[in-house]
Amino acid sequence: MALRWYTTVIDSHDIAAQARWWAETLDFRIVYEDAHEVAVIPKHMSEDVIEDGATWMRQAQGLVFVPVPEGKTIKNRLHIDLAPHTSQDRDAEIAALLERGATLADVGQDDDVTWTVLADPEGNEFCVLSSRDR
Repeated sequence: MALRWYTTVIDSHDIAAQARWWAETLDFRIVYEDAHEVAVIPKHMSEDVIEDGATWMRQAQGLVFVPVPEGKTIKNRLHIDLAPHTSQDRDAEIAALLERGATLADVGQDDDVTWTVLADPEGNEFCVLSSRDR
């Protein structure tokens, strides 16, 4: 029996700002928000009850942002990879992320890698991969 990967939880200082930044980045929407967490899911994903287990297992993952008092001190052990479609301008997508508050990050990658490492506004690393069509 398998379990569904339901969500990824991201520790944050400003959960509302982080959730909104990632929701815009991924074209997600906020589905829950209070002082203790903010949850975002893909816009196409339904919030309706799904009775069928197989259908429920095929649902996409969400992100949940929770408050923590401490700051980030080391490289993430887990990170998100984003990929543009081959019809998208990868450099323009990276520029848009930088304009919205992402920063270039060095986690020890070589100069000739096919991905770009960035950090979100609170310093969490993520990668923008080469363009793909699958």
